[in-house]
Amino acid sequence: MNHKKAEWVLRIAVAGEFLGHGVFALLGKPQWGGWVSELTGATPELAAQLIILVGLLDIIVAIFVLVKPIRLILLWAAFWGFWTALVRPLVGEPIWDFVERWANWGAPLALLLLQGWPRGLRGWWRVRG
Repeated sequence: MNHKKAEWVLRIAVAGEFLGHGVFALLGKPQWGGWVSELTGATPELAAQLIILVGLLDIIVAIFVLVKPIRLILLWAAFWGFWTALVRPLVGEPIWDFVERWANWGAPLALLLLQGWPRGLRGWWRVRG
């Protein structure tokens, strides 16, 4: 198998996921603000501001994954994808909403593994090698 092709498919998929979520957040998806309030006790206004910050971060992640998929950013994407999928059952959605979103953390993790697990701290800031 051509690893470069697989890597590009994953990069495009992860970037699309994070770009889409980022745009939804910037548009102020009301359900997400409600979840932030429910989980943290934040006021609706603060939750809306946090969602905007998260949206900007998601878009930055999408750009990095396409342009320079640094391992630390891929690790963050896998963690964040897992957490945002897990939020669904934590706020009362069916467990299947979590299962349905396994690709949200699985794709960035697969991309990280294709890059190779770093051997030291400096390796987290590199793309590969």
